[in-house]
Amino acid sequence: QVQLVESGGGLVQAGDSLNLSCTVSGSTSTTYAVGWFRQTPGKEREFAAAISWNGDVTRYADSLKGRFTISRDNTKNTVYLQMSNLQPEDTADYYCAARPSYYSRSYYTLTQEYRYWGQGTRVTVSS
Repeated sequence: QVQLVESGGGLVQAGDSLNLSCTVSGSTSTTYAVGWFRQTPGKEREFAAAISWNGDVTRYADSLKGRFTISRDNTKNTVYLQMSNLQPEDTADYYCAARPSYYSRSYYTLTQEYRYWGQGTRVTVSS
């Protein structure tokens, strides 16, 4: 069974940075494309960033380009989301998701494209 565990959320002030981690465990023989999504109460989960299984390709929501950076260390089975210049509107629960992928340039931006999800980590940005 594949499990994803997010960590690194917390309470920060506007302008601060935060680094989220997503550790994937349970299947070492499969390569995974990973995405980060975020959700606020009453709203649908929205795409934030995605990365191909080998890290060659990344994709960001247009509104987050330049502030968020996704990366991965496959030796640690971990994907990171570095967030800078955080603003109150970035307050949300952040989820990582994974799906098997064998194409080095494939990434996915839709929630229905992912098979596995973490429980989420909360990020709160105060003004």
